[in-house]
Amino acid sequence: MNSKTNSKEKILRAASKLFQVKGYNATGLNEILKESGAPKGSLYYYFPNGKEELALAAIKLSSESINNRLKITLDEHKDPIEAIQCLIKNIIQDLEKGNKLLDMSISLIALETYLSSEQLRKTCCEAFACLQKIYTEKLIKSGISRNTAKELGKFIQISVEGAITVSVTENDSSALLTISKQIGILLNSYLHKK
Repeated sequence: MNSKTNSKEKILRAASKLFQVKGYNATGLNEILKESGAPKGSLYYYFPNGKEELALAAIKLSSESINNRLKITLDEHKDPIEAIQCLIKNIIQDLEKGNKLLDMSISLIALETYLSSEQLRKTCCEAFACLQKIYTEKLIKSGISRNTAKELGKFIQISVEGAITVSVTENDSSALLTISKQIGILLNSYLHKK
């Protein structure tokens, strides 16, 4: 990797991390440069349209990381209930280690920007849709009909995102534990229908 690509990658990774953990509004461009260690002029060289352009790229990078993490965890377990409960357990462990929202959620940036930037709102919407699709595909592989799996996939994604938000707000993982249990009960009813 040459130094130009390296600087761009460093800026993008720093922005992705800071936007996930601190949010869009609380993260300044100078902070991103400091975190990345990239030369000062490189930010506008690679992202000439500024913070919003950088945020769009950072959301996509964050989404890829979250999606990859989700796929790996879901693929480790044949049973979708075990898979989703394992994912939630991993999120709880990461939160307890102090990893905040890193590679877990883009909810913070979505909530901050949905009214101020249509482009950022759409990019966050696409990221959420990708997560729903991953859950849906897992449920279809488990024998749940496509239409039902789509609804359940959306429900699971919404539940996980909401529980992450409540858990970090309350500094308590009980919301995640609750959805883990309830998703298990719900999916069990679909998987064992006669």
